[in-house]
Amino acid sequence: MHIGLPKEIKALESRVGLTPAGVKALVDAGHAVHVEHNAGDGSGFSDADYQAAGGIITDAATAWASDMVVKVKEPQPEEYPYFRDDLNLFTYLHLAADEQLMRAMMASGMTGIAYETVQLPDRSLPLLAPMSEVAGRMSVQVGVHFLEKPHGGPGVLLGGVPGVLPGKVVILGGGMVGTQAMRIAVGLGADVTVIDVSSARLRYLDDVYGGRVKTLMSTAYAVAEATRDADLVIGAVLIPGARAPKLLTREMVAQMKKGSVIVDVAVDQGGCVETADRVTTHDTPTYLVDGVTHYAVANMPGAVPRTSTFALTNATLPYILKVANLGVVKAAEDPTIRGGLNIVNGQVTFPGVAQAFNLPYVDPARALHPTVVA
Repeated sequence: MHIGLPKEIKALESRVGLTPAGVKALVDAGHAVHVEHNAGDGSGFSDADYQAAGGIITDAATAWASDMVVKVKEPQPEEYPYFRDDLNLFTYLHLAADEQLMRAMMASGMTGIAYETVQLPDRSLPLLAPMSEVAGRMSVQVGVHFLEKPHGGPGVLLGGVPGVLPGKVVILGGGMVGTQAMRIAVGLGADVTVIDVSSARLRYLDDVYGGRVKTLMSTAYAVAEATRDADLVIGAVLIPGARAPKLLTREMVAQMKKGSVIVDVAVDQGGCVETADRVTTHDTPTYLVDGVTHYAVANMPGAVPRTSTFALTNATLPYILKVANLGVVKAAEDPTIRGGLNIVNGQVTFPGVAQAFNLPYVDPARALHPTVVA
């Protein structure tokens, strides 16, 4: 199979879909990998590194002309002209929050496999996990930055010092992002509260942290009360492949302390904070609503591209190899990979995406057609 590795063009996105080691694994398996010139520069990988791994350095058009394109972020509008009916795209898509992209993919007849909906039998998300780990840890780091006075904050040190109370962190969601955020916030010595819909999850977190984290069942009342005096609120809600629910409403934000910070990690799935209604970028990452700083960057791990690219390739490579070796139709006999199919032959094949736009859902096994095979 011919596999394309284009350079990411999303604003300030420096990750790349595969490390040179990942390219070598594909080449050793008998595949040709077309790497766009300078695709890995932002992550510290040169064209020479990819050539040494067996990659073929080329231009964007040639990389996109491959049987399967491997990326990090969803295609940008400038890349839509590369879409075609025999293209297989493997990347983060987040279609439930991007109708324009979804419509363009449907119109082209291409096949779109989304990292974020590849799901194991235990319902874990192996290809979303590494970036969730990065974003969860970064969320506290970002919050600390914007709570500092020189960066517009009230001048709060999350960990406090002897004789001074620590800052308060509220985490909405106790999944992968929330757990990683807890890990960093607790390590800093903050006063941490996590809110989740699962009593079993809250019980687990209480056991793991030995009472160092406060746990609350998710209700509108609990969210409003907990966030009212929070210094940092982290949105870490996930419904795989679907839009995030709006847990923190505009009215709740208005009641928060002036100078407090919201980091909505769920913004790439539409956001779980009602006032996080615009996606920001790393060069202008925040805006104010009712005196509360909102950080709504949809590609947070792009700020640490080298770490993120290594972590992403570690997770995605076995699945990329399987699709490359077997072709999409055969590989999709594995229910884990089949769950990643979001668009096939102009049809929506993931329930959360169909529901987001009131479109018919088609089972991916039924939507697949021999012409999709690479």
